[in-house]
Amino acid sequence: MIATPSIVPPRSLRQAWPALVGLSAVVLFEMLDNSVLNIALPTIGRDLHASTTELQWVIGAYAVALGALMLAFGAVADRFGRRRLMLVGLVVLAAASLATALVSTVDQLIAVRVLTGIAAAMTTPGSMALAFRLFDEDALRLRAITLISTVGLVGLAIGPTAGGLVIQITQWQVLLLVNVPVAVLAIIGVSRGVAADRTADLHRAPLDILGAALGTASIALALVAPTLFVDRGPGSWSPWATSAGAVVALGLFVLRERSAQHPLIAPDLLARPLVSGGLAFKAAAGLAVAGLGCLVTLQLQLDWGWPPALAALGMLPQVVVLIAGSAFVNPLVRRVGPERAAWISACAVVAGLACFALLGRLGYLWVALALALVAAGMRVVGVVAALNVVRGLPDNRTTIGTALTDTASQVAAGIGVTVAGTILAALFTGSLAAANWTQPQTQQFHAAVTVAGLALTVLAGALVAFGIRQSRRG
Repeated sequence: MIATPSIVPPRSLRQAWPALVGLSAVVLFEMLDNSVLNIALPTIGRDLHASTTELQWVIGAYAVALGALMLAFGAVADRFGRRRLMLVGLVVLAAASLATALVSTVDQLIAVRVLTGIAAAMTTPGSMALAFRLFDEDALRLRAITLISTVGLVGLAIGPTAGGLVIQITQWQVLLLVNVPVAVLAIIGVSRGVAADRTADLHRAPLDILGAALGTASIALALVAPTLFVDRGPGSWSPWATSAGAVVALGLFVLRERSAQHPLIAPDLLARPLVSGGLAFKAAAGLAVAGLGCLVTLQLQLDWGWPPALAALGMLPQVVVLIAGSAFVNPLVRRVGPERAAWISACAVVAGLACFALLGRLGYLWVALALALVAAGMRVVGVVAALNVVRGLPDNRTTIGTALTDTASQVAAGIGVTVAGTILAALFTGSLAAANWTQPQTQQFHAAVTVAGLALTVLAGALVAFGIRQSRRG
């Protein structure tokens, strides 16, 4: 039997090490999973005879399931127990990962990825919520969240390299089977280090089933739309119909939440300055990282002719800043406070986008500076904005708060890719992947990248301006 830990809050990170190991393993899985699998897509395509669209859904199925269900599972966790739901999700994760060994078709693999995304939706929001609730001091909470997120970013950085080495010596299924020991480590750490939820800390209102369904539908459609725009192009009716469906579902969700006696997300909670401001900052960072990553990758490989390996090295400024930036999060927050740290770092994200849009064509140094600015801003925002959102909520709604921040980032990332891809498709004639562009095509690409970069800058700037306004109100 595993003993139930004391509910006395730990006074240092060392005292909470079992819990921090378990929660870090949860975030490591989330960051490592897709980054490891990306490198294996060509091998998977050959082994399973998969089309380009099917390979796209090997990655997209996980992202859609994760993004669409986080809010619903965040609400469930606040009502039935954060620790309990996380442990169930980790068991589902281990089972889904083991099922990879039995996969023989691409449809089966996509089904496994959907199940893995469901497990991630059950565990991901709870990792930050449980880290927040583990301590009763904001300084320790900030250090714990910084530590956990740093572990995840290390996994994101080493994922492609590790995946490439594994594929050289064994089967691609091993990349997903590695989730099994990660899940077991997380189960042990959470079981030993995190106290069982107390009834008094849970949200007792009935679950808003209709609101959860509408919220899930709107987010799922919003995440599917970018894939359809890229796969079928803006000339097809399906991406536009999907986008319209997302808007309609979102409108119905808002109406439901305003009229429901026990809403999934009470409007008064979203109106709290710390919550709405933190979500705006988090969305700006997600929009910037996804949109800039898309544009830079295309520019390096298609416009400048860099091979994929060199283009991967070209993204290193972002990786280095994301990992090394953990050393600067706590000193910055101590110096200026969490609210000011959030908007300063969010402004750095906007500055990075503007740098790329206006100067990125002049040489790689400007691209590297843009990547570094966005990464530096995102590194601080990723921790501080999430902390501010949870600080602004009642104790019995912390998991829905972290689910909101992750969902805001996921949806904004999808919007960032959609904006970049749609503008490129509208302004560039012919096939982007074709060799030997004509001079007019090169000029079209440069114009499209500039317009897309400026559009992302304006969108991110509007979110940051709103977040600053709310943080000052708070």
